[in-house]
Amino acid sequence: MPEISLLLPSVLQPLAGGQPVLTTPADGPVTVGHLLDAVAADYAVLGRRLRDETGALRRFVNIYVGGDEVRRLQGLETEVVPGQEVLVIQSVAGG
Repeated sequence: MPEISLLLPSVLQPLAGGQPVLTTPADGPVTVGHLLDAVAADYAVLGRRLRDETGALRRFVNIYVGGDEVRRLQGLETEVVPGQEVLVIQSVAGG
């Protein structure tokens, strides 16, 4: 079955059992929200780091589909097709 890949930055990989890439089967397009639901089902702590208690993306989490940040597309309703990669980038503050 075709899959969608979620690429994680090194800072989030420990929350996914050390894996840099998580995959989920998909036999058709799914939304980013559905993909994150699937991730949270297996890795609850990671799910809470990506989305807040209302289900919205946290401010410091950026998700890219096809090189575009989902907030500039349809947000969590952005569709992802099998074979596509979804990139998670967590903002880092410091000074």
